[in-house]
Parts: sequence; C-alpha cells; structure tokens
Amino acid sequence: MAEPRTYPHGVTCWIDTEQPDPPAASRFYEGLFGWTLTDAAPAGAPGPYLIATLDGQEVGAIGSTSAAAATWNTYVAVDDVDATAAAVTAAGGTIVSAPRDAAPGGRVATCIDPAGAGFGLWQARGRPGAQLTNTPGAWNFSDLHTADRQAAMAFYAPVFGWRAADLDQGAGTMLQVPGYGDHLAATVDPGIYERQASAPPGFADVIGFLLISRPGEPASWHVTFTVADRDDSAATADRLGATIVTSADDLWTKNALVRDPQGAQFTISQFTPPESKW
Repeated sequence: MAEPRTYPHGVTCWIDTEQPDPPAASRFYEGLFGWTLTDAAPAGAPGPYLIATLDGQEVGAIGSTSAAAATWNTYVAVDDVDATAAAVTAAGGTIVSAPRDAAPGGRVATCIDPAGAGFGLWQARGRPGAQLTNTPGAWNFSDLHTADRQAAMAFYAPVFGWRAADLDQGAGTMLQVPGYGDHLAATVDPGIYERQASAPPGFADVIGFLLISRPGEPASWHVTFTVADRDDSAATADRLGATIVTSADDLWTKNALVRDPQGAQFTISQFTPPESKW
C-alpha cells in the first residue's frame, strides 16, 4: 500500500463544507464531482461528518451546521495545534473554537484572522489530510481573498512561515511554504520539478494564492476544485440546483464561481495552458 500523502506545517491540507442539510448536500456533490460519502462522526456527535472519496482516496468532507447558509472551510496543517493557536492569538487573530481532539483523526481548532477570514488548524494523527488533489472532482487550491496584502502577511507569515511572491501582470500573490516542493518531490510527486520547469520560480512551494478582494467583499478563504470541462460541470451544477455566479477564461484556466443549493460558494477550474507553456 502506498504511503499516505502528508502535509508539513503551514501547508493547507483539508477542506470541508458545513451544510444545514447534509443529505441534500451529499446528493449535490455526489452528482457534481462523483464523490462517495461515508459518515465518520463518532457516536453521540450532533450531526454527520461525511468523508468524501474519489477512487477510494479522501478529498474532503461534508458536515452539519445550524447556520442558515452553508460555507466551505480550509484547514492548515500544523505540528502542534495548541502552540499554533497561541501564535494566532499573539498575531492578532481570534480562536473561535479552542483546540480539541477530533476522534482518532487529529486535533483541530477554528480561527479567524484579523481581517475576518475564517480557517482551521489541523494536527494530523490518523487522518493526514486530502489524499487526492488537482484531478477532476478534487480540491485544487484554497485562496485568501483579503483587502490588504501587507496586513495579511503580517499575520500569516509568523504563524505559518509563509512567503509571498507576486505573479506577473497583477494576477495575484503566490503563498509559499519554503521547502514544500522538496517534500512533494521526496514523497508523492517525484517529478514535480521537471514538470514545472517553465513555471514561475518557487511554484512547487505554493500552497495557495492571495487575491485582493473586491470592494465590499468580506475577507475569506475560497475553495477551488479541478474539473475536466468547465462548461459541462457548470451545466451539471445548474441542473442540480446551484447558481452559476460568474464565468471567466484566462491564460491558464476556464473558471466558474458556483453557489451551491444551500449557499456555499466555490470555484470550478479547468486547466487550459497555452501549448507553449508547461
């Protein structure tokens, strides 16, 4: 059996969605992405926690919420959730849910950064994080939407060791964990440097992007999924009751912003690189 994919400290590692009606959400995401869902909630839990798999590999989860609208959440891997929660507070963030054990899978805490973007901390034990990424139906990236790059990095850099590097033509800021590419090359992706030979410098270390939010847009962590065909997936989402908020093509991708039937927003992205690029 292959070794599980692992995530060093500071790397985004897991996503889940909190939904008022988890069974309805299950039907939607099964239909859109082809997920298989299995309840992993311990006995006595207030609601289900449905682990999503593709080809038997974990890609995310669906949980329950008493809130009126659904959300997607992003978790960052940490070596010590209690120590990192203290660092979040010291850097000006807020702990919404204190560190606690999450069954045998790991230890978790929920936080808000100084601008109001929520995120989770995950100290892995039995569940290292997403085991399949960057393939149709699976998680691609999580991006931080925020109004002030400098303020964001003043918070996240000391907490997670992140480095920021701008892309060309104002396309956004790469968030990097130095050495992450080496970790991937030594574990699950030995050909990463050869495959990304024409990519921007340091791209193998990228764990997400920082994008300046639109006026009036609240700070948030936004989840993007890979799809084989943006138009087909958008049509499927629409048929299943979602709303296609926007759709756009750029040099590298075809994207659509989707609002699921219970209100959680996410992006679907088809990779369409120029033939001369990597």
